[in-house]
Amino acid sequence: MSQQAAYTPYHPRWHRTRVSTYWWLGRRSYFLFILRELSSLAVAWFVGCLLLLVRAVSAGDAAYQQFLGWTRHPAVLALDIAAFAFVCLHAVTWFNLAPQAMVVRVGATRVPGWIIAASNYAALAAVTALVLALLLLRW
Repeated sequence: MSQQAAYTPYHPRWHRTRVSTYWWLGRRSYFLFILRELSSLAVAWFVGCLLLLVRAVSAGDAAYQQFLGWTRHPAVLALDIAAFAFVCLHAVTWFNLAPQAMVVRVGATRVPGWIIAASNYAALAAVTALVLALLLLRW
């Protein structure tokens, strides 16, 4: 009991392999994962534009016309096109991940993943058709 334990003032280091900053470029699936995460910025851009549109409409015709003028700027148009592509990527990757994110059972039988993904795409097509019909009929 008179002996004291020998402690070292230094903590041992764990072995950690070095990971490159560009690890996500190694595989296509990693690259798509990073693009999907970045696509949330495009969603935020569209939400911001929608909020600016609501503010402009509520402020009157002059503010609305000024907003329309801003949206016609080539840089804003280019950003909108890129954001639209990212939002489409976001939707497609989410629809493809939905079967892994949720398990649907009918009785004791699990619904196949392709049915869940197909129902998401069918819902997207139905909503798109409804919006197009409303826009084309000017309702």
